[in-house]
Amino acid sequence: MSEFIFGIRPVLEAINAGQEIDKVLVRQNMTGDLSVELMAALRRNKINIQYVPAEKLDKITRRNHQGVVAYISPVSYQSLENVVMSAFEEGRTPIVVILDGITDVRNFGAIARTCECAGVTAIVIPETNSARITEDAIKTSAGALYNIPVCREKNLVDSVLFLQQSGFKVYAATEKTENVVYNEDFSHPTALIMGAEDLGVSKTMQKRADKLIKIPMFGKTESLNVSVSTAVLVYEVVRQQSASKKNDVK
Repeated sequence: MSEFIFGIRPVLEAINAGQEIDKVLVRQNMTGDLSVELMAALRRNKINIQYVPAEKLDKITRRNHQGVVAYISPVSYQSLENVVMSAFEEGRTPIVVILDGITDVRNFGAIARTCECAGVTAIVIPETNSARITEDAIKTSAGALYNIPVCREKNLVDSVLFLQQSGFKVYAATEKTENVVYNEDFSHPTALIMGAEDLGVSKTMQKRADKLIKIPMFGKTESLNVSVSTAVLVYEVVRQQSASKKNDVK
């Protein structure tokens, strides 16, 4: 699987063909008529642009990149609004997992595998400071990334606000709370915010969440891997929602 393309004209053609582009690295201070056309196309299509020195591009490829390298996503990102509305229209109680600053592709893949197996409605990632959908991520997910909606959003705070306005209760996972996950009621539309291994969920996202929750720890090890933590939390939500549905039937 090719993960990137390079050269101004090939990248322009990919954009015009509707190819799903993850991000584009552009050489600093690049000039020329064709580069102006490229930059206009990138901005028009709201594609993530990162300005980098020529040395970084040379490390990616020694071929004539013309100052441009574009990373191609092997899956198409979906609109969070559309995915959530479809779930409601189908009569489902949606579960959304928001990944705040998770950059390790293997953790991302493992989380996607759990979410797809559990029937999670969507995974939400930010445009920047997030793991990309690479070959390693897809392998670790056992192909699940082909089968679960991934929504790449410009601003996670706005995504949380949309979910709250749509009837979701949003929980941020952090050890900095006394509120244990098993004390919560997840029978309603639920969003879980999971943070990076080193920093956890950002303070901004913690403040935006409706509640903070934690997994109780009884051993000497301080924390679980984020993919394992996600699995624990997701399946507790699934367990409660399944029980709630059975009670409704009775």
